[in-house]
Amino acid sequence: MKRKIREEKVLIREVESNYKIRGEGRPLLILHGWGVGSSKSWKKIQKVMSKKGYKVIVPDFPGFGDSENPPYPWDVTNYMEWLIDFIGYLKLDKFSLLTHSFGARIGIKYAANYPKKLEKLILVGPAGIKIKPSFKVWSINLIAETTNTSKSLGSFRKIARKFYYFFLRNKDYVKAKGVMKEVMKRIIGEDLTPYFSKIQTETLIVWGDQDKMVPVEYSKIFKENIKNSKLVILPRIGHSPHLEKPKKFLKIIIPFLKS
Repeated sequence: MKRKIREEKVLIREVESNYKIRGEGRPLLILHGWGVGSSKSWKKIQKVMSKKGYKVIVPDFPGFGDSENPPYPWDVTNYMEWLIDFIGYLKLDKFSLLTHSFGARIGIKYAANYPKKLEKLILVGPAGIKIKPSFKVWSINLIAETTNTSKSLGSFRKIARKFYYFFLRNKDYVKAKGVMKEVMKRIIGEDLTPYFSKIQTETLIVWGDQDKMVPVEYSKIFKENIKNSKLVILPRIGHSPHLEKPKKFLKIIIPFLKS
């Protein structure tokens, strides 16, 4: 069996897209999150799963890792369309989908629209619910809006915006460059809850109880609205269980995928 990792590039939707592939067997497609997320962040999981009889494919989304940026600010639908073409290029007929955070947004919309393509769906710390701002966030937002009317306070406006996105748990916005700043605005602006009830695939929802990026309280909304779903909350783990406690994470997802 081929277990050595291969890294390849392909032109999808006018974007040179990088992906890693390892192993032979049942296809498992992994969609990474934002921030430090890329195919590299899943290398350990990819290695183990390739030894468990899976052909594990992990792409770098456009704008991440070693893939080119999208040609214009994409939204969730644009990324889903890219995913559809990528799946077509790989000639995947039936596969399992493992997603994390931002990647779960694309996975949710894909699963809702193409249920017959999926065997199993795993959502890890999934984003997709529009977070309601607290009073603190509202106050920062008010400051940011107020400073927009004054050219003399331009520097303060930049600082206020940084704090605004920090409190919104979107610190990645500050780090984003060029077109990816606009991409993030479009991504976080969409509420995906209407798609939850359309998911027919057997789904495993994994959440760290110390997740500071996406509140664990939101896990109940996912569980209640996705049919045939199971929720596992991991104690003393944050937003990225596959990086923080990979062995524990694997003990949860392997039985689910093989069942």
